[in-house]
Amino acid sequence: MAAPITAIRKEDKSEEQMKLEKLEELKTLLAEQEAAVSKTMKLLGELNGLGVLDAADSMIGAKEDIAKIVLGQLSKEPAKNLMNTAIAAGGALSKAEPEVMGKLVESIVAGTKQGEDFLKSDKKTGVLDLLKAMNDPDINRAVGFGLQFLKGMGKALKD
Repeated sequence: MAAPITAIRKEDKSEEQMKLEKLEELKTLLAEQEAAVSKTMKLLGELNGLGVLDAADSMIGAKEDIAKIVLGQLSKEPAKNLMNTAIAAGGALSKAEPEVMGKLVESIVAGTKQGEDFLKSDKKTGVLDLLKAMNDPDINRAVGFGLQFLKGMGKALKD
């Protein structure tokens, strides 16, 4: 009969053994992911050839100087105005219905295209053409929208 187990010995691995195990795990992983590693190395080679890695390394080394420059530029009046305008525009656009804004943008694109086509034709528009155009339902709709838009804008400007 075997002798009873009276103590459990923990196998202590040396630092060298741990390094060898990690190296074997890395070899296995590299073998399994050969295509990905190959593409990564090729990409890194291209980036290095273009000087991107050198630039990134330099930027990391100068991160404090770059941060000071960026913060200095952001604190200037034009940058502050841009940020405040973007925030105000975002707030105003968030109040609008997305479907209406989408339709408005689509109509602006369509109108711009038709306007470009007109510019290529070198036609002249006379006063009589403007009066006749009011009978066109598309033009009448756009003019009516424009007038109501201006009325609403004027009311909002008054407040």
